Amino acid sequence: MFAVRAVIAVLARGGPVMIPLAACSVLALAVILERTLTWWRLGTSRDPELVLARAAKGEWTEASELGRVSRSPVARVLAAGIQHRNPAPTLAMEAAARHELARLRRFLPVLDTVVTLSQLLGLLGTVTGMIAAFGIMGQSGMNSPHAITGGVAEALIATAVGLGIAIAALVPLNFFNSRVDALHETIEHYGSELELLLAEAPKRSGERPDR
Repeated sequence: MFAVRAVIAVLARGGPVMIPLAACSVLALAVILERTLTWWRLGTSRDPELVLARAAKGEWTEASELGRVSRSPVARVLAAGIQHRNPAPTLAMEAAARHELARLRRFLPVLDTVVTLSQLLGLLGTVTGMIAAFGIMGQSGMNSPHAITGGVAEALIATAVGLGIAIAALVPLNFFNSRVDALHETIEHYGSELELLLAEAPKRSGERPDR
């Protein structure tokens, strides 16, 4: 408890800019937890392979239904392509992929803004702290060293907190962005495989597949 009070006391010396910095930290934490939960719920799934396996057997209805109810974004994209396989599976998969990727990028722009804004707020705290320190110096000269160092401390605390929030938010931001990029590549891979199956289906059946 004493350590917590000491930390709060130090942060309180950071000046008014600590209020928006605290809001940034709470917002960043909320986004990180929400995105972590979202990816955890997705987990790993073999549904895309199962969808393609059924499509390869010509079981279009079963493959579409399996992908539609799956929690895997890749499987849902494949289901859209199968459902609209005649005449525009590629366009259907592209539209579904955009929807899925937008859902997985949700709130990431907010986290990106927090990374930039927290640094700027820390810089603002530096400026206001130094202004206060030099203002005191101009009024009392060097007769109030504690007041002067207090202004410098305010500047340094705000800067440190701002950089700390930015660094702490930057790592998960890059992680989530890399996961989205990797999933995008996976969607393109499975989508290409489905397009090959759709192209070969008429050759195997001797006619164009129905919806």
